[in-house]
Amino acid sequence: MKRTYGLMLTATVLMLTCGQSIEALTIYRIGGENLPAPVVEGSFEFVQLSWAEVNTLSHGLSQLVDVNEDFIAPVKMDPQVNLTPKIKGELGGRIQWLQWIGWGVHEEPDVFMWDEDPETAYLGDGHFASHNPAQKHLRFDLGGRFILDRLEFYPRAKFLEDRFIQKFLIGYTDGDPLKDGTRDLPIVSRGFVTDFFVAAEIEESTEGHIVVEMPRVPIQTVLFQGFENSRGIWEIAEFEIYAIGFAPAAVYRTNVIDLGAPATIGRMEWSGSQDSGAEVELSMHAGDDDDPNNYWRFTFRGDERSRFSSAGKALDLPAYNKLETAEKAGITHDTRNWDFWSTPFEFAQRRGEASANRPRRYVRFRSQFTSTVEAGSRLDYIQFQTSPPLSTQVLAEIVPFEAAAGEITPFTYKIKARLEEGDRGFDGIEIGTPTLPAGVDAVRISGENVPFEIVRMDSSGFAVSIPRIDLQRTEELVEVDFRSQVFKFGTQFPGHVFDSQRPQEVPQQLTPGDADPLSDSDVLQVDLETVEVKRINAFEMSSSVITPNADGVNDEVIIRYDLLNLSGSVPSTITVLDLSGRMVAQVLSAAAGSGRYRATWNGTGTDGDLLAPGLYLLRLEVDSDQGTSVAMRSISVAY
Repeated sequence: MKRTYGLMLTATVLMLTCGQSIEALTIYRIGGENLPAPVVEGSFEFVQLSWAEVNTLSHGLSQLVDVNEDFIAPVKMDPQVNLTPKIKGELGGRIQWLQWIGWGVHEEPDVFMWDEDPETAYLGDGHFASHNPAQKHLRFDLGGRFILDRLEFYPRAKFLEDRFIQKFLIGYTDGDPLKDGTRDLPIVSRGFVTDFFVAAEIEESTEGHIVVEMPRVPIQTVLFQGFENSRGIWEIAEFEIYAIGFAPAAVYRTNVIDLGAPATIGRMEWSGSQDSGAEVELSMHAGDDDDPNNYWRFTFRGDERSRFSSAGKALDLPAYNKLETAEKAGITHDTRNWDFWSTPFEFAQRRGEASANRPRRYVRFRSQFTSTVEAGSRLDYIQFQTSPPLSTQVLAEIVPFEAAAGEITPFTYKIKARLEEGDRGFDGIEIGTPTLPAGVDAVRISGENVPFEIVRMDSSGFAVSIPRIDLQRTEELVEVDFRSQVFKFGTQFPGHVFDSQRPQEVPQQLTPGDADPLSDSDVLQVDLETVEVKRINAFEMSSSVITPNADGVNDEVIIRYDLLNLSGSVPSTITVLDLSGRMVAQVLSAAAGSGRYRATWNGTGTDGDLLAPGLYLLRLEVDSDQGTSVAMRSISVAY
């Protein structure tokens, strides 16, 4: 088949031209610009976007991230590079001076401390205390958290012997507001308190060139507190801040990406690496307009806030940025038009399904890096697929929405699609299940049984083909009867519809909602009828006696058990104990989540030899956040 590629875009603002139509499968890639185009069956359009064109006006962000065409990664600091001159520009931080009215913009002579000219200096002649605190206070907000190596400050070379500072204090914070009020050093100004941990407090220094080793913890703000000298003027020619290792916390958000029209967003892929001790949290959200935020203005009528300017126009980002500082009342997420950020994808899996639960026109991705001094990570690219929607809206719900733990339960999946002119329709349904379904029993359209075919059934769910749902069948109720099990409170049964005539295109995710007004569900999750404290259920053996004599009868025992209501995967073990409680065999040691499991034991002990005849105990242990759960069964070994 002919393969077509779309224009290779550099994405000046990572936003495509509004109104662009979507005719078929489109593959977007952010980053990895030197990689070859993807290979996919059939025709598709390929759009290449760049990491480098992040733009705050398009809601992008690059904070402490090394950005180039091939990857993004947390910055790694050079311990020989002074950060102080970079604070107000490159780092996006600020430097403030404590006055009698509070922390404000540094005074003009302060600049001599970070102008990178060792022949100019700030004079500590006591003028700072004329109408202000008795000490010189400077607060260096680095704009993000760093592992600092050291601070250095010194007078001009010709005054190294007689204008050094005798008494000073160095403090720091990590910027965490939850720690406010708990740190060692409170500084009070006009009733407002800022507090710092103390890194160094020197009462009588005799050194001209001061070097302060900083604690190896994430630091966002550095405090300098200088006292008057007993012997006269002190001065600082340069105040230098040096960091080491990777930035502990860094974040990159893509600009809002305009898909041109509402689209089904499907499979995602990415590539990158994580050192041991480092982490990448990749997430996404999607929306219906090009701004994921709401902007608020104080009206100065009490505590009233408004989303409109004084001229009555709705606030957007440029208008909000033009407001006076006192007018800015904050930015909130636009919950009406945008999804919340998804839970992070499992980075090591390198693929996942987009979280948008209905066709959306706009999408944005976020990567949050957590690092140590030596351990970092990188994200090479994100790639995702889009296709035209099959239906303007497809609502779905499942009944019943409660089931007994571990029991095979009959469910009905209800789907109602609203199709409009131009929608392609669908002829297949995928339903995700927590285990291999026990069966698919019927499909109905508007209450009438219709022929169907199971085209896939495995441990992740099943797919069926059905008569086509098109514009002529809009708003008709489609019901799928199947049987499955539930092992966890809030088990999700996600669903998609697809068009078998376009197998390369993205299946459309179903939106939980009121598909059937006669049903009280409106959700695609099933709860347990009773949420029990126990985590182990139905711990059973195929036989209570094992005779491992190679005669083909009871040579091994099959162990079946259910695990309930576990948060993710947790350690689980099956061991064999003698009657004194000593472990004599280990059957299984693995991580497991909620679900049904099976293991086998052939009668051998930890040394690989068959156990002696007698009575033993089979012990299942599960360690979860709620504690350790244990189940025991007796088993006999006989010959």
